[in-house]
Amino acid sequence: MSAFQNFKRAGHWPTLLAAFLYFDFCFAIWVLNGAMAPFISETFSLTPAQKGFMISVPILAGALMRFPLGVLAQYIGRKNAAMVEMSLIIAALGFGFFFVDSYDSVLAMGVLLGIAGASFGVALSLGSGWYPPKYKGLAMGIAGAGNSGTVLAVLFAPPLAAKFGWQAVYGLAALTMLLPMAVMWVAAKEPPDREHQSLREHVSCLFEKDGWVFSLIYIVSFGGFIGLASFLPTYYYDQFKVTKIEAGQLTMLATLMGSAVRIAGGALSDRIGGVNTLTGVLVLVAGSLLACGLAGESLVLTTLLFMLCFAAFGAGNGALFQLVPLRWPVTTAVAGSMIGEIGALGGGFLPNAMGQSLQHTGTYLWGFVIFAVLSLVMLVMLRVVQIRWTRTWAEKGGRARAAKTPEDQDPVSYQRA
Repeated sequence: MSAFQNFKRAGHWPTLLAAFLYFDFCFAIWVLNGAMAPFISETFSLTPAQKGFMISVPILAGALMRFPLGVLAQYIGRKNAAMVEMSLIIAALGFGFFFVDSYDSVLAMGVLLGIAGASFGVALSLGSGWYPPKYKGLAMGIAGAGNSGTVLAVLFAPPLAAKFGWQAVYGLAALTMLLPMAVMWVAAKEPPDREHQSLREHVSCLFEKDGWVFSLIYIVSFGGFIGLASFLPTYYYDQFKVTKIEAGQLTMLATLMGSAVRIAGGALSDRIGGVNTLTGVLVLVAGSLLACGLAGESLVLTTLLFMLCFAAFGAGNGALFQLVPLRWPVTTAVAGSMIGEIGALGGGFLPNAMGQSLQHTGTYLWGFVIFAVLSLVMLVMLRVVQIRWTRTWAEKGGRARAAKTPEDQDPVSYQRA
């Protein structure tokens, strides 16, 4: 309890709460088409490949919008950028409610839902900006636990779609965005870790090897999370012939595990280091994904394995973003947005791979196998580059380096340094 009190006093917890709610509701909107995919695919009689592509469109669109929003946040402030984004989301959901009535318009709506997916880097930087290095992992884990918005989407969207029609869910979702907007306006304060730099200085992480290493690893941890979370309702509905509402409830079990463990992953990484945590995560992801593909006849076993897999995804997301502010302490929003952008693009790969696997081989197995192999490739890369990381900007295992002076414990003094 005393440790938690120290954590609260170290930063500004109302801003952290506002960042969490902002990311949570945006994430729910981002995966809305995935949560309603069984309803949409039934309406338009979609093929497996079309289902996979439809689910991937919001993921890809959100990925491409993350970096521009991160750059904008550096100029107008993260709080202001969040308010602008949420206003655009409400307008986009209005389009879905009034105008979506064909497969092509569903794809267009997927692009607009991508606006909500752009929130990642801004939310994490806003939430952690008040905290010193030794608490960055936990603060980012709490803000990043907003990916629990997936739980809201898969739990509430299917029964609402069944009762009112899936187009009506867009309109209902627009009303829910008023809550995080109000909390953000009243409670959040712009963190002090903001510097006025040129655009090239902001995007310098694009030209660094470490930026691409982080991005590739994030393809597995976050790309796997968002891609599989969006596809699971379709997978359960097609593979096990459960009802559309049951498919959402089963998906909720897995995604809730991933969201909850993200906080633990950040806190664990503060203690043992993000590199050590990521090593275990990548091994667990590869093993559990392969097992999920082989357990396709057992609903109970598959669900348990998905819960294990999503726990690994969540811990990996927390671990990676314990390392990001250590590597880029004053451009965390932009670096996080770039890494999140590449990682989310990887998430768009997974639904397509699953759809193509079923359409061309009659089984989802090869979609799981390909992603498991990718996890092992990222593990090898991590073990190679961590040697240089621990010689330059991190302690052994990926922990934060100890502060040299008492002033370094204060987030404002730290950023000035």
